[in-house]
Amino acid sequence: MPQPAVLIAPDGPARPIEQLRIPTDLSGAAGTNRARGAIRLVSAGDDLSAITAWLARYADVPGTVAVYRKEAERLLLWVVIQHGKPLSSLTHEDLLVYQRFLADPQPAWRWVMSVRKKPGRASPDWRPFAGPLSPTSIRHAMTILNAMFAWLVDAGYLAGNPLSLTRRRGVATKPAITRYLTHEWWGVVKTTIETLPAGTERERLHAARCRWLFTVLYLAGLRATEIASTPMGAVFCRRDAAGVERWWIEVRGKGNRTRLVPATDELIAELARYRRAHGLPPSPYRGEMRPLLLPLIGQEKPLSRGAVHLIVKEVFALAAARLRARGPEWLAQADQLAGASAHWVRHTAGSHMSDQKVDLRFVRDNLGHASLATTSVYLHAEDDARHAATQALHRLGWV
Repeated sequence: MPQPAVLIAPDGPARPIEQLRIPTDLSGAAGTNRARGAIRLVSAGDDLSAITAWLARYADVPGTVAVYRKEAERLLLWVVIQHGKPLSSLTHEDLLVYQRFLADPQPAWRWVMSVRKKPGRASPDWRPFAGPLSPTSIRHAMTILNAMFAWLVDAGYLAGNPLSLTRRRGVATKPAITRYLTHEWWGVVKTTIETLPAGTERERLHAARCRWLFTVLYLAGLRATEIASTPMGAVFCRRDAAGVERWWIEVRGKGNRTRLVPATDELIAELARYRRAHGLPPSPYRGEMRPLLLPLIGQEKPLSRGAVHLIVKEVFALAAARLRARGPEWLAQADQLAGASAHWVRHTAGSHMSDQKVDLRFVRDNLGHASLATTSVYLHAEDDARHAATQALHRLGWV
């Protein structure tokens, strides 16, 4: 976060934190929860500097920085603009108030975007929220903030973590993933993509991109961040011990870890189809830096993670409208589908692979839920078994 530049406006809309100059009495320089006499491990003298130091730990993981900054920024803006006290003076009771605020950010004109397309941070239409957060999103936000407060305590900036008093449920069996698409919904999404308009050149390329994007999300189980950062040249062919050619995608995922994801024959055929739509040869060459997901116009620059999410959300909105057209009994399901995201497709891929009895160890490695052992370079036979199982049992089935 760069140094703020504009005096905070208590009666105006919330602005990105880098555009604000926080008054001294709200900066946290003299917060009531500041550590006194403790060993200081960071040089931060105010709340904004302390948050910046916390975020700097994740500088090599841009997706994590974006998510963590969003939650820290929301809290800092709320506490300064609306709650009227420094972040480093927050009590447990204050954070209970904030938790309720997340479920209904009011006044909406100050906190909630009024435009459909997400504006840039420099836009006067920018707001910290797109709308109320779901219970799951609220829990996720509070978990991130709890980690931030715990680190600020460990760093000697805060005396205590005001979220450490939060009631903890007993450890129970891990709940099943619920944010995934049923086979019914997945069929509606596929039909929606297959019937996208293609009357103009732009519409044709957009339809091709949507089909390819959902192919990679589903068949490869990639994260939106991974799709945005992976080049075409990461798709390569390797012969196994029997001379059989198998295609793979080399992905750099969470924690900067690299994994190999099976690229099934179906996925490779869809890649060839997508490349031909752009007038490219059907197969990528090793080291090709052209992005895995191409922009419709202009230079072949990689799309941002946010742009990938917008494309996915647009498709889900159209699919939800298709469900609503079936009748009032589908309205609730349509609303759920409209709230889906790219990560839902990843969960769907994992769920459908499990449904088809793909070995769970292979599902784990395909989705990157565990790092590869340092000896995996010698385990090509095991990799090939994972590829064969994925290809035989995990299919998308475009018409």
